[in-house]
Amino acid sequence: MLRSILATAALALAAMPLVHAQELAATPPMGWNSWNHFEAKVDDKTVREIADAMVSSGMRDAGYVYVNIDDTWEGERDAQGNIRTNGRFPDMKALADYVHGKGLKIGIYSSPGPKTCAAYEGSYKHEQQDARTYAAWGIDYLKYDWCSASKVYPRSDMPKVYKLMADALQATGRPIVYSLCQYGLDKVWEWGAASGGNLWRTTGDISDRWKSMESIGFKQNGLEKYAGPGHWNDPDMLEVGNGGMTATEYRAHMSLWSILAAPLLAGNDLRSMTPETLGILTNREVVAIDQDTLGKQGYRVAQDGASEVWAKPLAGGNWAIGLFNRGPETARVTVHWRDLGLSGKHRVRDLWAHQDRGSHKDEFWYQVPSHGVVLLRVK
Repeated sequence: MLRSILATAALALAAMPLVHAQELAATPPMGWNSWNHFEAKVDDKTVREIADAMVSSGMRDAGYVYVNIDDTWEGERDAQGNIRTNGRFPDMKALADYVHGKGLKIGIYSSPGPKTCAAYEGSYKHEQQDARTYAAWGIDYLKYDWCSASKVYPRSDMPKVYKLMADALQATGRPIVYSLCQYGLDKVWEWGAASGGNLWRTTGDISDRWKSMESIGFKQNGLEKYAGPGHWNDPDMLEVGNGGMTATEYRAHMSLWSILAAPLLAGNDLRSMTPETLGILTNREVVAIDQDTLGKQGYRVAQDGASEVWAKPLAGGNWAIGLFNRGPETARVTVHWRDLGLSGKHRVRDLWAHQDRGSHKDEFWYQVPSHGVVLLRVK
């Protein structure tokens, strides 16, 4: 059956113009990934239910469009070397059609090594074949995880190994967002775009703890010059709603990722979200900071002990400002307009409170709770 699907798809793809990798992901990708919550316990039924929930909850309409299946979907290869799904995913093409029917897109996972991180079948020596299969299934996003590639390639080969799959994806003619997952090794931000990546992990795996999120997120300062439309730094997926942090900490998490122009890939069970979790993920004013069309990644402009001010330039000359308190007690955090190259009075809007805070001369300050944030749009 797969051969017939591939043959049919080949005829359709032959008529499609090639899409250059950097024409994709004009803003940071938004969607959902199965790993943070489900790990290996993901299947066709769950993915369909997640797609349903993305629509019914309003997440799709807030901008979350990718439904990404992480590791453990893979089966064995057939006699011709075509990758097959395992029993938990009986028909990937049918699943992709279902997701597409919801107005969403679907993503998948593989590795340039012989095996994935969970020891399932990787794409080693099958790159072009796998890319054609993904295109035939209707895949829109590929996360490509280094894992066992270290057993068959030297680390110095990473750029050309990742470029191999990028070229294979491009040759299919199908627009497939390409996510490089190699944990920030060898300064991937310096070569990820040239290797065809639309996004690349800059860190190790995140976990659902304040210390993990804090360590990853606040270390992104200095990488801003490598991000822009079509190519984004990726500090890993969101943990919002998984239960290991407070709502205050999750708002800080969401705010920092938005200032960083990071991909927003929810990692919770969308079928059972609390209204509070949904409100954090779908705050339109916060999402708009992440998705701003100027495509700039924010950076730290001031630090005083555990208090930090981060800023992101926005289209139209506006700014997003995050007043973060990493300390154990409530603290006054101040942004000085001079740190942004500004002077005079500027209007301030609080994006979590959805309230205008008036015009302020020279500076704006707020009492920020422990592990909290005040996220502002300054006009």
